[in-house]
Amino acid sequence: MSHVANKLLVTCALPYANGSIHLGHILEHIQADIWVRYQRMRGKEVHFICADDAHGTPIMLKAQQLGITPEAMIEEMSKEHQQDFAGFNISYDNYHSTHSEESRQLSTKIYLALKKNGHIKSKTISQLYDEEKGMFLPDRFVKGTCPKCKAQDQYGDNCEVCGSTYSPTELINPRSVVSGSTPVMRETEHYFFDLPAFSNMLQEWIRSGALQEQVANKMQEWFDSGLQQWDITRDAPYFGFEIPDAPGKYFYVWLDAPIGYMSSFLNLCEKRGDLSFDEFWNKDSKADLYHFIGKDIVYFHSLFWPAMLEGSEYRKPTNLFVHGYVTVNGAKMSKSRGTFITARAYLDHFDADCLRYYYAAKLSSRIDDIDLNLEDFVQRVNSDIVNKVVNLASRTAGFISKRFDGKLANTLDDAKLYQHFVDMKDTIAQSFENREFGKAIREIMALTDEANRYIDEKAPWVVAKQEGQDAQLQAICTMGINLFRVLMTYLKPVLPSLTERSEAFLQNQLTWDALEQPLLGQEITKFKALFNRIEMDKANAMVEASKSTIAPVKEVTGPLADDPIQETIKFDDFAKIDMRIAEIKQADFVEGSDKLLKLILDLGGETRQVFSGIRTAYPDPKVLEGRLTVMVANLAPRKMRFGISEGMVMAAGPGDKDIFLLSPDSGAKPGQQVK
Repeated sequence: MSHVANKLLVTCALPYANGSIHLGHILEHIQADIWVRYQRMRGKEVHFICADDAHGTPIMLKAQQLGITPEAMIEEMSKEHQQDFAGFNISYDNYHSTHSEESRQLSTKIYLALKKNGHIKSKTISQLYDEEKGMFLPDRFVKGTCPKCKAQDQYGDNCEVCGSTYSPTELINPRSVVSGSTPVMRETEHYFFDLPAFSNMLQEWIRSGALQEQVANKMQEWFDSGLQQWDITRDAPYFGFEIPDAPGKYFYVWLDAPIGYMSSFLNLCEKRGDLSFDEFWNKDSKADLYHFIGKDIVYFHSLFWPAMLEGSEYRKPTNLFVHGYVTVNGAKMSKSRGTFITARAYLDHFDADCLRYYYAAKLSSRIDDIDLNLEDFVQRVNSDIVNKVVNLASRTAGFISKRFDGKLANTLDDAKLYQHFVDMKDTIAQSFENREFGKAIREIMALTDEANRYIDEKAPWVVAKQEGQDAQLQAICTMGINLFRVLMTYLKPVLPSLTERSEAFLQNQLTWDALEQPLLGQEITKFKALFNRIEMDKANAMVEASKSTIAPVKEVTGPLADDPIQETIKFDDFAKIDMRIAEIKQADFVEGSDKLLKLILDLGGETRQVFSGIRTAYPDPKVLEGRLTVMVANLAPRKMRFGISEGMVMAAGPGDKDIFLLSPDSGAKPGQQVK
């Protein structure tokens, strides 16, 4: 990445105020916090801020269900979120809410600037209307049958069964969530942000180094299909900010959500009095602005947000740092398996530093997903932090306390080895700077192994028994303590709690600049256990506790317990499925997808194109050509980003790399019906 300025404003994506923080969310806040702590260690002026995203239909619906006001709900959720982040030692300078006076003022100001500069257009659109309640229905106030897969009881914006997105007007048999009545179509005036007007600027910006290459390539797809004007209006009732000069019209949540970054910083400026809002947000700002976000919200942050800022004459972000998702034990987080783990459930069982270390060891500057394997988590924390880092201090500190009144020697036993540890600081610094935390951890652990080899070879427990070797013993143990000090300085951004205990033990503040000078001739405190081993039974208890917080739909036993059976269907529904033998004539990779293969299937005279998520099992798709498969032939075609999928391939096996299709010599014929 390019040179980092001396003044930085760093943000995390704003957590939505209708649910608890879970271990997927925490990844981002830990990643950002490690980077922020490193930058502060290097003398940068860093302002680290966040806020709750508190507006929108889901907030309104949930508050109604709970029988409380949205304001009361978001206030309670904000307290919970802030406690969770504090529990993980996320070092925010300010945590605010988008439902604030600062947000209202800035949203209004930005909207009026966009309008004045000709970037707001009004259009009359048709929308579903509830005549009983006398209100237009936002997407999630409408439910009905999915127009693509025919799944019932789906919301008006997307289907949770097949993943399709659509307009609420496309729903089959729509009904109002508010009254249960059948809505009618009515016209309403909405305001649109003219995103296409910023197309040239955005294309230049996404290739300027502000985005990771993977993200920039992904964004290019939106330009290829053409940018659309963005509807920024929602009709009353809506929990949000009313649009100036438009009674009954509200800003869509995604307009004011990113403005929450600005309003949280403005709130910090007002609290402190010595910070300049304009210095960080003016168009000619020399400060840096960094957003840490997940890959699911890249679209808003790399298209709408910079365009809004440009159109209202504010500065654009220096960089977006995008990360992937978290899986647990190799699978998507699951409430039924107990792997949908909240921040609070984790903190009830483990020290925050354990997860901070584990995530750091796996994080890179790429947007790859990260797997939290609980057995590996326990083993790695014990192996690295307890057996290697802390053990280095515990093996030597006792001799210093007992034999030398807690005082370190005036000289090191091996000054050359100490200098080697210090000389690694630039390499490790570069890894932290570039968010290559996994690489930094590997470099630090390699040094830790060297330090432990040094102690093994010098064997102070043997020297302690020899006459006249006190000076040698003190120098060896002082060396061990100093190597521990260097390693903990490098680990300080990752392990804040262990660092605090280590600084108390060493009676020394760990700073990057102090590395050159070893700790000599001074007292250290009596060694106490700095970090305790963690056990697998705690991880199992955490999973069990996470299961018990979810009310099970039905009791399931046996091999289906991990994957409960979904809602039952009648035999007549099953009988409608037309399964046919098909020959795979052609199999290819799908550009832009790491899961799908594109298959051309021969149904005995008719060919079909199907996209199938079996790439992991068949890394060389050509081996499939000529093989037979069973396909659902009467599944309605589904439009995907890569093209039309005209059916579904059926396969057997536990999944991942073990997915099996029929062999060509099975005796079946293409087009043959399977009964």
